Amino acid sequence: MHPGQSTLAGRPTPPLQRFLIAVLPVVAVSVAGSLVTTPNIPTWYAGLAKPGFTPPNWLFGPVWTALYIMMAYAVWRILSLPKERPGRTAAVTAFFVQLALNCLWSFAFFGAHSPAAGLVVIAALIVAILATIRAFWPLDRIAAWLLVPYLAWVTYATALNAAIWHLNG
Repeated sequence: MHPGQSTLAGRPTPPLQRFLIAVLPVVAVSVAGSLVTTPNIPTWYAGLAKPGFTPPNWLFGPVWTALYIMMAYAVWRILSLPKERPGRTAAVTAFFVQLALNCLWSFAFFGAHSPAAGLVVIAALIVAILATIRAFWPLDRIAAWLLVPYLAWVTYATALNAAIWHLNG
């Protein structure tokens, strides 16, 4: 079988169902993160000392939009595999663990106004993304590669988070 085919109790999983399982949680995390982040950008975040490698605020939206699209497509590809495929359940679980940590970071850093808490969460997020890529790799290498830009951006965000913590702690 290839992505686009799947079985659920012996029947093909409807494409709309795969789409909703892949897209709705990613959109929910994006919206939740945005709701806690956006009001803090012109207020709390604007008042923080930031390192010279801080990107302009306008860059975050397009970057995260592209990353969330790649993440949803990656997990859609994994969900397209037969449920019985060894490693599929662990891969989907790893994806949703990292997605939860992704959401938690916004609440820790922006919601709680805590670069220290954000640093703890984002360190765990990197580990979770690596675990997800590793779980995706034997199942669908394209899905695994789709998460590499996300890992790169979160690694950069970790350095930014650490610098902000250092400059403001």
